Amino acid sequence: MIEYTKAKLSDIQEMQTLVLEEVKTGTILFRSSDEMATNIRSYIVARDSTNIIGFGALHFHAYDLGELRSLIVSDKYRGKGIGKSMVKAMLEEGKSLHVKSVFTLTYQQSFFESIGFNEIPKESLPAHKIWADCVKCKHFPVCDEVALIKTI
Repeated sequence: MIEYTKAKLSDIQEMQTLVLEEVKTGTILFRSSDEMATNIRSYIVARDSTNIIGFGALHFHAYDLGELRSLIVSDKYRGKGIGKSMVKAMLEEGKSLHVKSVFTLTYQQSFFESIGFNEIPKESLPAHKIWADCVKCKHFPVCDEVALIKTI
C-alpha cells in the first residue's frame, strides 16, 4: 500500500538520493538541503512500507498561481498511478488555498496532458520564475522543456 503524506525535514536526504539521477541528467533541478528545508511544506511524498518512492512540490508564485515542480517517482514504481495521485493531491491542496491555475515545466508533456494540463508558451510564465530557477538549469538559456498549465 502506498501512503501519501506531507514531507518532513527528516525526509530530505532520502528525497535527494531518489532524485539524484534526474538531477545529473538535468531533467530535474538540483535543490540544496537548505532550499528543500525552507520549502518543506510544499512537498508531498509517496511511501511504500519502508521508503520514499516519489515526491513533488507545489510552489506558489502569486496569490492565484502555483507551480508543480520536482515531481519524481522511482523507476520501479512508474506507471502505477503514483505520479498522478501526487499531482491530484497537490492540485486539491492548491484548490483549497484558492489557487486558480497551476503550471509546470516538464519533459513529460503527455503525462501532464493526460490529467488536464494544456501547453502554453514559456514566455507567458512569470519573469521571476526564469531568474529564480531556470538560471540554475544546466540547459539554460536553451530550454527544451514544455510549459503546461491547468485551471483548478
